[in-house]
Amino acid sequence: MLLEATTTGFGTGQVFWSMLWFFLWIIWFWMLVSVLTDIFRSPDLGGGSKALWTIFVIVLPYLGVFIYLIARGGKMSEHAVQQAVTRDQQMRSYVTSVAGSSTSAADEIKQLAELRAAGTLTEEEFQQAKARALA
Repeated sequence: MLLEATTTGFGTGQVFWSMLWFFLWIIWFWMLVSVLTDIFRSPDLGGGSKALWTIFVIVLPYLGVFIYLIARGGKMSEHAVQQAVTRDQQMRSYVTSVAGSSTSAADEIKQLAELRAAGTLTEEEFQQAKARALA
């Protein structure tokens, strides 16, 4: 009875093929999502073209995805690069706006020395501000 149960279960080859088909399905699903994302984010496609590509990809999923990759695969990489550059520029402008005017400690001490020389700051105030700038 125990021998029968082990021979009717999954063998090594069956597990391998099941895993292979599962991973192929995951990869195809990933490609489908990538293609649909590119269709909707593509600035060079009009609304009608986006609708037709979407219908084609949904009605004939395998064929639609593969034809889209053949026809517009190069554009997909261009769009990805363009989006990465745009995100990088947005991040840089955000960091610059949040950081404000960044002056170095040396610049601050130079300004403080000028204020001290003009008589605006006392020696004690100069030392306190200098310690804050260096901290």
